[in-house]
Amino acid sequence: MQTIVCMKWGDRYPSDYANRLWSMIRRNTQRPTRLICFTDDPVGLDPDIIAHPLPPITIPERVQWKGWRKISLWQAPLADLEGEVLFLDLDIVITGPLDGFFDYEPGKFCIAENWSQRGEGIGNTSVYRWRIGTNTHIFEDFIRDGEGPVDKYRISQRYISAVAHGMTYWPDEWTASFKHDLLPRWPMNFFKAPELPSHVRVVAFTGKPDPDEAAVGEWPVTKPWKKLYKHVRPTPWIDEYWR
Repeated sequence: MQTIVCMKWGDRYPSDYANRLWSMIRRNTQRPTRLICFTDDPVGLDPDIIAHPLPPITIPERVQWKGWRKISLWQAPLADLEGEVLFLDLDIVITGPLDGFFDYEPGKFCIAENWSQRGEGIGNTSVYRWRIGTNTHIFEDFIRDGEGPVDKYRISQRYISAVAHGMTYWPDEWTASFKHDLLPRWPMNFFKAPELPSHVRVVAFTGKPDPDEAAVGEWPVTKPWKKLYKHVRPTPWIDEYWR
């Protein structure tokens, strides 16, 4: 049984995001696979998704509900998980087969190379695989002094990348960032819709826009002047896969 986990907390993503993730997983796996969702609110989840409470973690209040909470997954034991486990963020679109993510570099901590920091030794935790019981110091050191890593690294994936043992990257063609890899460069993003390369298996939507927004050509911005360059054309292939 292959195990995939996700996390859902707060009100950023509704249960529909987890349900779509489960639907995409089922279409893109050939082996028996389960999805475990660690969440503070299981209401509305597909009944076939296995819901668990958020793993306990001592965490600075200022990052209580940010990506740092994913550090809690590095503890052991962790629910009933064992062996190799694949983590997927809720804001991804699966566009190709997933089974290979369980076969690649067995025993190693595999992660996407961060698309905006290539060559800097930083992974992106939108999609990664680890073996339960390994690299538990990531969690243990953090709960002893969470303020230190937050101050030093600012972003949780920088902390993980700096201290993890045995980290390796997925094949570059397996994952892509919607914003950094697929979105046409300015000003062509105003005239051309993002295209999906045939070899990509997982598309990550870091920050904004989210998949539902990009599908219809919306890019929410907090400051009106950012509309001068933050723009995406309607992207029909998202609806084809994100369902």
